[in-house]
Amino acid sequence: MCTCGRVVAGESCWGVEVGVTKSGAHSGPTALRIILGAHLRRMRDAAGISRSDAGWEIRSSESKVSRMELGRVGFKERDVSDLLSLYGLDDAEERERLLALARDANNPGWWHRFGDVLPSWFHSYLDLEAVAQLIRSYELQFVPGLLQTPEYVRAVVQLGRGLIPAEEIDRRVSLRVNRQQVLTRPDPVRLWAVIDESVLRRPIGGKKAMQAQLEFLLEASHMPNVTLQVVEFGSGGHPATGGAYSILRFPEQDLPDIVYIEHLTSALYLDKPEDLDTYTGTMEALCVAAPPPNQTRDILAKALKEYDA
Repeated sequence: MCTCGRVVAGESCWGVEVGVTKSGAHSGPTALRIILGAHLRRMRDAAGISRSDAGWEIRSSESKVSRMELGRVGFKERDVSDLLSLYGLDDAEERERLLALARDANNPGWWHRFGDVLPSWFHSYLDLEAVAQLIRSYELQFVPGLLQTPEYVRAVVQLGRGLIPAEEIDRRVSLRVNRQQVLTRPDPVRLWAVIDESVLRRPIGGKKAMQAQLEFLLEASHMPNVTLQVVEFGSGGHPATGGAYSILRFPEQDLPDIVYIEHLTSALYLDKPEDLDTYTGTMEALCVAAPPPNQTRDILAKALKEYDA
């Protein structure tokens, strides 16, 4: 039984086991940098070499090596090669694998072509979303982005933004639709979304757009990798008073769980254990406050009938 009080096919509340896997083709540069940086740190520690000496070897500083090991900067293939030699790596196949990882870590994700409509602070989230194994999210105002219909996206994009050129709106919609492929690819991400009932009652885009959106949520609820819950008004208060957020979990052990909180013009990425414990505990409390997933379709159907009236 998980900590939210329900048995879920013998799994924990997270529903996945975290282990070491090879980074796949869906990995974004942020994820690859973290994985490679952690590997280099372990090799340096095993070789008994200080960050200062490593920095000297690559004609840089101790702080540069620290940033590399945390995955916060890009990698020059020459630097990685020099560090591998310093750390005594003799295995040619392993060396080439790590150098290839360094090259891949410098390649932009598919979303790079949407840079003209994509906030700079959102790039890292798309990197992480692409490689996540499980995403848990709580939404207070909108349908989760990975479950929004094109017309719903179009309406959200225009909220509070004044007159936006049609081409920009189309590109933003296209970006969102492309992101949703993480749910249908061969190794799909698992999405566990908890939404407030107000999301169902707020007719974003008008009555017809909201009808289509609710119908899509009903379809999505049948997907084996999607779990939906709705916190109804009758549930009273709940601990998620700070607003919407997401928690991302990854198959690679070098990638810690990350809490993502989006603001109007920026975002927070939290990975400290105390933050993760707080937000995970709150998410699990929301699981308890909301009716179980097997009741979600009835709740959605009821909301849909009200739009049909």
